[in-house]
Amino acid sequence: MTLTRPKITDEHRRALLVTRHLLTPASRATSPEQVADALLALHATDPASVYLSVAARMATPSTADLERALYEDHTLVRMLCMRRTMFVVPRALAPVVDASTARTVAARERKNLFKVLNEQLGYDERWFTTTEQDVLTALTDLGEATAAQLADAVPALKARIVMAAGKPYEAKPRITSRFLGVMAAESRIRRGRPLGTWASSQYRWTVAEPHPELPTDEAKAQLAARYLTAFGPATTEDVKWWTGWTLTDTRKALARTVTVEVDLDEGPGHALPEHLDAPPAAEPSAALLPALDPTPMGWRGRDWYLAPAHVPELFDTYGNIGPTIWWDGRIIGGWAQRPDGEIVTELLAAKSLGRDAHKAIASEATRLAAFFGNIRTRPSFRTPLERRLSA
Repeated sequence: MTLTRPKITDEHRRALLVTRHLLTPASRATSPEQVADALLALHATDPASVYLSVAARMATPSTADLERALYEDHTLVRMLCMRRTMFVVPRALAPVVDASTARTVAARERKNLFKVLNEQLGYDERWFTTTEQDVLTALTDLGEATAAQLADAVPALKARIVMAAGKPYEAKPRITSRFLGVMAAESRIRRGRPLGTWASSQYRWTVAEPHPELPTDEAKAQLAARYLTAFGPATTEDVKWWTGWTLTDTRKALARTVTVEVDLDEGPGHALPEHLDAPPAAEPSAALLPALDPTPMGWRGRDWYLAPAHVPELFDTYGNIGPTIWWDGRIIGGWAQRPDGEIVTELLAAKSLGRDAHKAIASEATRLAAFFGNIRTRPSFRTPLERRLSA
Protein backbone atom coordinates (compact mmCIF):
# COMPACT_ATOMS: atom_id res chain seq x y z
CA MET A 1 0.00 0.00 0.00
CA THR A 2 1.38 3.39 -1.02
CA LEU A 3 0.87 6.18 1.50
CA THR A 4 0.21 9.64 0.11
CA ARG A 5 2.41 12.35 1.54
CA PRO A 6 0.62 15.43 2.85
CA LYS A 7 0.63 18.36 0.42
CA ILE A 8 1.73 21.79 1.65
CA THR A 9 1.24 24.59 -0.85
CA ASP A 10 3.30 27.75 -1.24
CA GLU A 11 0.37 29.75 0.15
CA HIS A 12 0.39 27.52 3.24
CA ARG A 13 4.14 28.09 3.67
CA ARG A 14 3.76 31.86 3.37
CA ALA A 15 1.02 31.84 6.01
CA LEU A 16 3.37 30.01 8.36
CA LEU A 17 6.24 32.37 7.53
CA VAL A 18 4.54 35.65 8.34
CA THR A 19 3.34 34.55 11.77
CA ARG A 20 6.39 32.56 12.90
CA HIS A 21 8.81 35.23 11.65
CA LEU A 22 6.84 37.99 13.36
CA LEU A 23 6.06 39.93 10.17
CA THR A 24 2.58 41.08 11.19
CA PRO A 25 1.76 43.81 13.71
CA ALA A 26 -0.21 41.29 15.79
CA SER A 27 2.75 38.91 16.05
CA ARG A 28 5.44 41.43 16.97
CA ALA A 29 7.71 40.65 19.90
CA THR A 30 8.30 42.51 23.13
CA SER A 31 12.00 41.61 23.50
CA PRO A 32 15.06 40.95 21.31
CA GLU A 33 15.32 37.47 22.81
CA GLN A 34 11.87 36.60 21.45
CA VAL A 35 12.92 37.70 17.97
CA ALA A 36 16.14 35.67 18.02
CA ASP A 37 14.30 32.62 19.30
CA ALA A 38 11.67 32.89 16.56
CA LEU A 39 14.29 33.24 13.81
CA LEU A 40 16.80 30.77 15.33
CA ALA A 41 19.74 33.04 14.46
CA LEU A 42 20.20 36.67 13.39
CA HIS A 43 22.66 37.45 10.61
CA ALA A 44 25.43 39.60 12.08
CA THR A 45 27.90 40.15 9.23
CA ASP A 46 26.76 43.77 9.24
CA PRO A 47 26.32 45.03 12.82
CA ALA A 48 23.32 47.11 11.76
CA SER A 49 21.46 44.07 10.39
CA VAL A 50 21.01 42.63 13.89
CA TYR A 51 19.39 45.83 15.11
CA LEU A 52 17.24 46.31 12.02
CA SER A 53 16.05 42.68 11.96
CA VAL A 54 14.98 43.00 15.58
CA ALA A 55 13.44 46.45 15.12
CA ALA A 56 11.28 45.27 12.21
CA ARG A 57 9.73 42.62 14.46
CA MET A 58 9.28 44.45 17.77
CA ALA A 59 6.20 46.34 18.83
CA THR A 60 8.42 49.01 20.41
CA PRO A 61 11.95 48.79 18.97
CA SER A 62 14.73 49.72 21.37
CA THR A 63 18.49 49.73 20.80
CA ALA A 64 18.95 49.72 24.58
CA ASP A 65 17.07 46.41 24.89
CA LEU A 66 19.26 44.74 22.29
CA GLU A 67 22.45 46.14 23.82
CA ARG A 68 21.34 44.80 27.20
CA ALA A 69 20.83 41.34 25.71
CA LEU A 70 24.17 41.40 23.85
CA TYR A 71 26.51 43.13 26.26
CA GLU A 72 25.03 43.00 29.74
CA ASP A 73 22.82 39.94 30.23
CA HIS A 74 24.55 37.96 27.44
CA THR A 75 21.24 36.28 26.60
CA LEU A 76 22.25 36.65 22.94
CA VAL A 77 25.64 35.42 21.73
CA ARG A 78 27.56 36.39 18.60
CA MET A 79 29.16 33.36 16.89
CA LEU A 80 30.96 32.46 13.67
CA CYS A 81 29.11 29.32 12.66
CA MET A 82 26.79 28.19 9.87
CA ARG A 83 28.43 28.63 6.42
CA ARG A 84 31.29 30.53 8.11
CA THR A 85 28.84 33.37 8.70
CA MET A 86 28.58 35.59 11.76
CA PHE A 87 25.28 35.09 13.61
CA VAL A 88 23.70 36.14 16.88
CA VAL A 89 21.97 33.21 18.59
CA PRO A 90 20.07 32.72 21.86
CA ARG A 91 22.45 31.75 24.66
CA ALA A 92 20.60 28.48 25.31
CA LEU A 93 21.20 27.48 21.69
CA ALA A 94 24.90 28.42 21.65
CA PRO A 95 26.19 24.98 22.77
CA VAL A 96 24.14 23.33 20.00
CA VAL A 97 25.48 25.71 17.36
CA ASP A 98 29.01 25.34 18.72
CA ALA A 99 29.01 21.54 18.53
CA SER A 100 27.07 21.23 15.27
CA THR A 101 28.82 23.83 13.11
CA ALA A 102 31.11 26.32 14.88
CA ARG A 103 33.77 23.83 15.98
CA THR A 104 34.34 22.72 12.40
CA VAL A 105 34.52 26.32 11.20
CA ALA A 106 36.93 27.26 13.99
CA ALA A 107 39.23 24.32 13.25
CA ARG A 108 39.35 25.29 9.58
CA GLU A 109 40.05 28.95 10.40
CA ARG A 110 42.85 27.99 12.79
CA LYS A 111 44.42 25.60 10.28
CA ASN A 112 44.36 28.20 7.50
CA LEU A 113 45.89 30.94 9.65
CA PHE A 114 48.53 28.63 11.10
CA LYS A 115 49.58 27.58 7.60
CA VAL A 116 50.13 31.20 6.59
CA LEU A 117 52.02 32.06 9.79
CA ASN A 118 54.19 28.98 9.50
CA GLU A 119 55.02 29.39 5.83
CA GLN A 120 55.60 33.15 5.86
CA LEU A 121 56.94 33.82 9.35
CA GLY A 122 58.15 30.44 10.54
CA TYR A 123 55.85 30.46 13.57
CA ASP A 124 55.10 27.07 15.10
CA GLU A 125 52.27 25.69 17.23
CA ARG A 126 54.03 26.73 20.42
CA TRP A 127 54.11 30.36 19.26
CA PHE A 128 50.40 30.13 18.42
CA THR A 129 49.33 28.78 21.81
CA THR A 130 51.64 31.16 23.71
CA THR A 131 50.18 34.16 21.88
CA GLU A 132 46.63 32.95 22.57
CA GLN A 133 47.43 32.75 26.27
CA ASP A 134 49.01 36.21 26.20
CA VAL A 135 45.80 37.59 24.65
CA LEU A 136 43.67 35.96 27.35
CA THR A 137 45.95 37.31 30.08
CA ALA A 138 45.83 40.81 28.62
CA LEU A 139 42.03 40.72 28.36
CA THR A 140 41.71 39.43 31.90
CA ASP A 141 43.83 42.35 33.10
CA LEU A 142 42.13 44.97 30.91
CA GLY A 143 38.55 43.68 31.20
CA GLU A 144 37.89 44.69 27.59
CA ALA A 145 40.03 46.09 24.79
CA THR A 146 39.98 47.02 21.14
CA ALA A 147 42.09 45.14 18.63
CA ALA A 148 44.59 48.02 18.62
CA GLN A 149 44.84 48.00 22.41
CA LEU A 150 45.39 44.23 22.40
CA ALA A 151 48.14 44.59 19.81
CA ASP A 152 49.86 47.10 22.09
CA ALA A 153 49.52 44.68 25.02
CA VAL A 154 50.60 41.65 22.95
CA PRO A 155 53.17 42.88 20.38
CA ALA A 156 53.16 39.49 18.63
CA LEU A 157 49.81 40.52 17.14
CA LYS A 158 51.56 43.27 15.17
CA ALA A 159 53.31 40.78 12.88
CA ARG A 160 52.46 41.26 9.21
CA ILE A 161 51.70 38.76 6.46
CA VAL A 162 51.51 39.18 2.70
CA MET A 163 48.11 38.84 1.06
CA ALA A 164 47.69 38.35 -2.72
CA ALA A 165 51.45 38.45 -3.33
CA GLY A 166 52.38 39.85 -6.71
CA LYS A 167 48.88 41.12 -7.46
CA PRO A 168 48.04 44.80 -8.05
CA TYR A 169 46.07 44.66 -4.79
CA GLU A 170 48.83 43.01 -2.73
CA ALA A 171 48.59 43.96 0.94
CA LYS A 172 50.62 43.42 4.10
CA PRO A 173 48.11 43.57 6.97
CA ARG A 174 48.79 42.87 10.61
CA ILE A 175 47.65 39.46 11.81
CA THR A 176 45.65 41.07 14.64
CA SER A 177 42.15 40.75 13.18
CA ARG A 178 42.61 37.23 11.82
CA PHE A 179 44.20 35.97 15.03
CA LEU A 180 41.46 37.43 17.21
CA GLY A 181 38.90 36.07 14.76
CA VAL A 182 40.22 32.54 15.24
CA MET A 183 40.06 32.91 19.03
CA ALA A 184 36.51 34.20 18.75
CA ALA A 185 35.53 31.30 16.48
CA GLU A 186 36.88 28.95 19.17
CA SER A 187 34.68 30.79 21.74
CA ARG A 188 37.71 31.86 23.76
CA ILE A 189 37.02 35.57 23.33
CA ARG A 190 33.94 37.43 22.14
CA ARG A 191 33.02 40.78 20.68
CA GLY A 192 31.85 43.22 23.29
CA ARG A 193 30.26 46.65 22.99
CA PRO A 194 31.35 48.52 19.84
CA LEU A 195 33.05 51.87 19.75
CA GLY A 196 30.66 54.58 18.64
CA THR A 197 27.08 53.82 17.63
CA TRP A 198 25.19 50.54 17.29
CA ALA A 199 26.04 50.54 13.58
CA SER A 200 29.81 50.51 14.23
CA SER A 201 31.95 47.49 13.32
CA GLN A 202 34.81 48.45 15.67
CA TYR A 203 34.32 46.15 18.64
CA ARG A 204 35.92 45.83 22.00
CA TRP A 205 36.94 42.29 22.93
CA THR A 206 36.34 40.41 26.18
CA VAL A 207 37.02 36.92 27.51
CA ALA A 208 34.19 34.53 26.56
CA GLU A 209 32.32 32.12 28.79
CA PRO A 210 32.90 28.54 27.57
CA HIS A 211 29.97 26.61 26.07
CA PRO A 212 28.96 23.25 27.56
CA GLU A 213 30.18 20.53 25.21
CA LEU A 214 27.65 18.37 23.37
CA PRO A 215 28.16 15.30 21.15
CA THR A 216 28.31 16.41 17.53
CA ASP A 217 25.59 14.08 16.20
CA GLU A 218 23.20 15.06 18.98
CA ALA A 219 23.86 18.74 18.37
CA LYS A 220 23.25 18.39 14.62
CA ALA A 221 19.93 16.66 15.24
CA GLN A 222 18.91 19.43 17.64
CA LEU A 223 19.90 22.15 15.19
CA ALA A 224 18.01 20.46 12.35
CA ALA A 225 14.90 20.29 14.55
CA ARG A 226 15.26 23.93 15.54
CA TYR A 227 15.73 24.92 11.91
CA LEU A 228 12.50 23.16 10.95
CA THR A 229 10.70 24.82 13.85
CA ALA A 230 11.65 28.23 12.49
CA PHE A 231 11.82 27.56 8.72
CA GLY A 232 9.94 24.34 8.02
CA PRO A 233 8.46 22.97 5.87
CA ALA A 234 11.74 22.87 3.98
CA THR A 235 13.67 20.67 1.59
CA THR A 236 16.77 18.64 2.35
CA GLU A 237 18.70 21.09 0.18
CA ASP A 238 17.40 24.01 2.28
CA VAL A 239 18.70 22.42 5.48
CA LYS A 240 22.02 21.48 3.86
CA TRP A 241 22.55 24.99 2.50
CA TRP A 242 21.56 26.84 5.67
CA THR A 243 23.73 24.73 7.97
CA GLY A 244 26.66 24.31 5.61
CA TRP A 245 26.73 20.55 6.25
CA THR A 246 27.42 17.79 3.76
CA LEU A 247 24.44 16.01 2.25
CA THR A 248 25.26 12.91 4.31
CA ASP A 249 25.36 14.83 7.59
CA THR A 250 22.15 16.63 6.67
CA ARG A 251 20.28 13.39 6.01
CA LYS A 252 21.58 11.83 9.23
CA ALA A 253 20.49 14.85 11.28
CA LEU A 254 17.03 14.95 9.71
CA ALA A 255 16.60 11.22 10.32
CA ARG A 256 16.95 11.88 14.04
CA THR A 257 14.18 14.50 14.10
CA VAL A 258 10.45 14.01 14.43
CA THR A 259 9.57 15.06 10.92
CA VAL A 260 6.82 14.29 8.43
CA GLU A 261 7.67 13.83 4.77
CA VAL A 262 5.53 16.18 2.70
CA ASP A 263 5.10 17.30 -0.88
CA LEU A 264 5.89 20.96 -1.51
CA ASP A 265 5.22 22.76 -4.75
CA GLU A 266 8.97 22.51 -5.45
CA GLY A 267 9.24 18.82 -4.51
CA PRO A 268 9.68 16.55 -1.47
CA GLY A 269 10.19 18.26 1.86
CA HIS A 270 10.23 17.91 5.62
CA ALA A 271 7.70 19.35 8.06
CA LEU A 272 6.98 19.10 11.74
CA PRO A 273 3.55 17.74 12.71
CA GLU A 274 2.37 21.22 13.74
CA HIS A 275 3.02 22.51 10.22
CA LEU A 276 0.44 20.29 8.56
CA ASP A 277 -2.52 22.47 9.44
CA ALA A 278 -2.45 25.90 7.87
CA PRO A 279 -2.63 28.74 10.43
CA PRO A 280 -5.60 31.11 10.41
CA ALA A 281 -5.27 33.64 7.63
CA ALA A 282 -3.60 36.83 8.85
CA GLU A 283 -4.41 40.28 7.55
CA PRO A 284 -1.93 41.17 4.79
CA SER A 285 0.89 43.22 6.27
CA ALA A 286 4.09 44.98 5.22
CA ALA A 287 7.63 44.64 6.54
CA LEU A 288 10.89 46.32 5.60
CA LEU A 289 13.74 43.90 6.32
CA PRO A 290 17.46 44.73 6.17
CA ALA A 291 20.23 43.27 4.06
CA LEU A 292 21.03 39.65 5.04
CA ASP A 293 17.91 39.37 7.17
CA PRO A 294 17.35 35.79 8.43
CA THR A 295 13.98 35.41 6.69
CA PRO A 296 14.99 35.87 3.02
CA MET A 297 18.30 34.08 3.74
CA GLY A 298 16.58 31.11 5.40
CA TRP A 299 16.05 28.83 2.39
CA ARG A 300 18.04 27.70 -0.61
CA GLY A 301 14.89 27.54 -2.77
CA ARG A 302 13.11 30.90 -2.70
CA ASP A 303 10.65 30.89 -5.59
CA TRP A 304 7.70 30.49 -3.22
CA TYR A 305 8.26 33.96 -1.74
CA LEU A 306 10.46 35.69 -4.34
CA ALA A 307 9.84 35.96 -8.06
CA PRO A 308 12.97 34.80 -9.94
CA ALA A 309 12.77 37.90 -12.15
CA HIS A 310 13.51 40.10 -9.12
CA VAL A 311 16.66 38.25 -8.02
CA PRO A 312 19.14 40.30 -10.13
CA GLU A 313 17.97 43.54 -8.52
CA LEU A 314 17.89 42.28 -4.93
CA PHE A 315 21.03 40.09 -4.68
CA ASP A 316 24.71 40.79 -5.22
CA THR A 317 26.90 38.48 -7.30
CA TYR A 318 27.82 36.39 -4.22
CA GLY A 319 24.24 35.56 -3.28
CA ASN A 320 23.78 38.14 -0.52
CA ILE A 321 20.36 39.77 -0.40
CA GLY A 322 19.89 43.47 0.10
CA PRO A 323 17.11 45.35 1.95
CA THR A 324 13.69 44.01 0.99
CA ILE A 325 10.02 44.98 1.16
CA TRP A 326 7.54 42.25 2.10
CA TRP A 327 3.81 42.12 1.61
CA ASP A 328 1.66 39.18 2.66
CA GLY A 329 4.60 36.77 2.83
CA ARG A 330 6.26 37.75 -0.46
CA ILE A 331 9.19 39.98 -1.39
CA ILE A 332 7.80 42.70 -3.62
CA GLY A 333 10.57 45.31 -3.67
CA GLY A 334 13.52 46.91 -1.92
CA TRP A 335 14.50 49.95 0.08
CA ALA A 336 17.55 52.01 0.95
CA GLN A 337 18.65 54.78 3.27
CA ARG A 338 19.90 57.92 1.59
CA PRO A 339 22.68 60.10 3.05
CA ASP A 340 20.11 62.52 4.47
CA GLY A 341 18.38 59.65 6.30
CA GLU A 342 15.36 59.35 4.00
CA ILE A 343 14.07 55.80 3.53
CA VAL A 344 13.29 55.34 -0.14
CA THR A 345 11.42 52.36 -1.58
CA GLU A 346 10.83 50.77 -4.96
CA LEU A 347 8.18 48.16 -5.65
CA LEU A 348 8.94 45.50 -8.22
CA ALA A 349 5.38 44.16 -8.28
CA ALA A 350 3.35 47.32 -7.83
CA LYS A 351 0.61 46.57 -10.35
CA SER A 352 -1.06 43.93 -8.18
CA LEU A 353 -1.01 45.98 -4.98
CA GLY A 354 -3.87 48.03 -3.64
CA ARG A 355 -4.06 51.22 -1.61
CA ASP A 356 -3.79 49.39 1.72
CA ALA A 357 -0.46 47.87 0.71
CA HIS A 358 1.03 51.21 -0.34
CA LYS A 359 -0.17 52.81 2.87
CA ALA A 360 1.26 50.03 5.03
CA ILE A 361 4.64 50.17 3.26
CA ALA A 362 4.81 53.93 3.73
CA SER A 363 3.98 53.49 7.41
CA GLU A 364 6.80 50.94 7.84
CA ALA A 365 9.25 53.28 6.08
CA THR A 366 8.31 56.03 8.53
CA ARG A 367 8.73 53.63 11.47
CA LEU A 368 12.14 52.56 10.16
CA ALA A 369 13.32 56.15 9.68
CA ALA A 370 12.33 56.93 13.26
CA PHE A 371 14.35 53.96 14.50
CA PHE A 372 17.44 55.09 12.55
CA GLY A 373 17.24 58.62 13.93
CA ASN A 374 20.57 60.24 13.06
CA ILE A 375 22.34 56.92 12.33
CA ARG A 376 23.44 56.31 8.74
CA THR A 377 24.38 52.86 7.46
CA ARG A 378 25.22 51.11 4.21
CA PRO A 379 25.19 47.34 3.63
CA SER A 380 28.61 45.72 3.22
CA PHE A 381 27.27 43.73 0.26
CA ARG A 382 25.58 46.15 -2.08
CA THR A 383 22.89 45.18 -4.57
CA PRO A 384 21.85 46.93 -7.80
CA LEU A 385 18.55 48.19 -6.37
CA GLU A 386 20.06 49.41 -3.09
CA ARG A 387 22.83 51.25 -4.93
CA ARG A 388 20.37 52.95 -7.25
CA LEU A 389 17.96 53.97 -4.50
CA SER A 390 20.63 55.32 -2.14
CA ALA A 391 22.41 57.40 -4.79
